[in-house]
Amino acid sequence: MSDNILLKTEGVKVYYPVNNGLFQKPSYVKAVDGVDIEIKEGEVFGIVGESGCGKSTLGKAICKLIEPTDGQIYFDGQEIAKLSPKEMRPIRKGMQMVFQDPYASLNPRMSVHDIIAEPLKIHGLAKTKEEIDEKVIDLVRKVGLDVYHVNRYPHEFSGGQRQRIGIARALAVEPKLIIADEPVSALDVSIQSQVLNLMNQLKKEFNLTYIFVAHDLSVVEHISDRVGVMYLGNFVEVADKKELYRNPCHPYTQALLSAVPIPDPTAKKERIILEGNIPSALNPPTGCKFHTRCPKCMGICKEKVPERVEIAPGHEVYCHLYSEQK
Repeated sequence: MSDNILLKTEGVKVYYPVNNGLFQKPSYVKAVDGVDIEIKEGEVFGIVGESGCGKSTLGKAICKLIEPTDGQIYFDGQEIAKLSPKEMRPIRKGMQMVFQDPYASLNPRMSVHDIIAEPLKIHGLAKTKEEIDEKVIDLVRKVGLDVYHVNRYPHEFSGGQRQRIGIARALAVEPKLIIADEPVSALDVSIQSQVLNLMNQLKKEFNLTYIFVAHDLSVVEHISDRVGVMYLGNFVEVADKKELYRNPCHPYTQALLSAVPIPDPTAKKERIILEGNIPSALNPPTGCKFHTRCPKCMGICKEKVPERVEIAPGHEVYCHLYSEQK
């Protein structure tokens, strides 16, 4: 992993307007509410959190499948948040997405060959039919499929095989960054490990950088170098994988990790049960958004948004418990 920053975001927001009626101002669902991250070349940055916390929306906003409402996105040194679709085309080659549902992300009317060949043609990466065929066959082999699969259609494959096709399609344009949006959540556990091992292998072979979005903490621990924990549109803690799992500091991170099953049935583990439900992103709480469910809530938590505090090198937490100690 190099020290070069491949991706940086500053205050990225994604708000969805909600029409309240003819004579009322629209409200906004604050799906992503001012996110700052830096991702180095060659690293795997995991994003975890409960359903609805904004992790998938953030991934799609980074690669401009969703237009960010505000903020800056720097990819490979270039600011891309305000670029038009035409201006984004040459840059999009450098970042690709692997989607959650392998059943829905592949065109059922296209053969495997055509699915993988399409980005090659769009970006002009292969000139002749022979060159396209050669690259498609090479990619099919690299993701662990047999060559005779290239003339088949998506409905003829299992979920794990379809996800491999999606990975091959993403690799076709030789990207620097792959955003994987819960790529194994729709697969059986035995298949999950195969796909994760494949992604690790391809990362080394193609010198890739990953943003790995997931809600399964054990999956994120297996593949990530650093992990960011999201809650209601914001990060609450970001740290190196080992540091985060060894020393979780934010009360929300502690509660999440307490729910991870452990293999030893005789081992005792204290479970932290959070009260209440996740507040609505349409009307989030004031101050710290987690204060309505936090067992360590203080008066300041209800009034003031917590600032980022670095409690150890590379270990950042957004919590008043630590800002009070600074």
